Amino acid sequence: MAAVLFDFSGTLFRIESTESWLRAVLAETEVSLPEPELIRAARALDTVGALPGGSFPSGRIPDELAPVWEIRDKSAELHRTAYTGLSRQVSLPDPALHDALYDRHMTPAAWRPYPDTAEVLGALRERGVVVGVVSNIGWDLRPVFRDHGLDPYVDAYVLSYEHGIQKPDPRLFATACDALGVDPRETLMVGDDRRADGGAATLGCAVHFVDHLPVTERPDGLRPVLGLVG
Repeated sequence: MAAVLFDFSGTLFRIESTESWLRAVLAETEVSLPEPELIRAARALDTVGALPGGSFPSGRIPDELAPVWEIRDKSAELHRTAYTGLSRQVSLPDPALHDALYDRHMTPAAWRPYPDTAEVLGALRERGVVVGVVSNIGWDLRPVFRDHGLDPYVDAYVLSYEHGIQKPDPRLFATACDALGVDPRETLMVGDDRRADGGAATLGCAVHFVDHLPVTERPDGLRPVLGLVG
């Protein structure tokens, strides 16, 4: 393989827990919430899928959000509308908290790399294998990589909202291969979503899936990539 394309959320990095997310925003905004209410609100936010990169909505998407939800990763505006719309299904002590929660999830502090992320990216660099990050996302994730010291290992970022195209559309993977100057048939796509990331196979890329698990539960899920690259 000449190149490896990685998904971002649930593949290289994992977002903090919904409870941690809510606690951080309450602390930042100096809004107090009794502990039982905080736990209730965190569980409710998790159930509706309000945290990008967290749990998928467990119930039906509200009718007014359904059209936006399907194309949420095509622009920054759609992404914010979709997720703050889900968040607003949950009652919070201050309506401004919904936007504050969305803003929090875009900060480097809200994300942790998986334990083997740096190891695998570093090994690929040593082997001369170029790396791209291909993500369905509505904001610029580059600061997350820079803050965690992983930006030097990434040769190209291809983000859905910057191109108005979202996975599994093969055009997004083609854009990444073009940016890296590689043949899709010599490229491996690594992700956690069989539908979205599996779209790379249409282009001729090999595809490898990892489990979308908390950081503490997936210590070495990326290491098989090194064996697949050869």
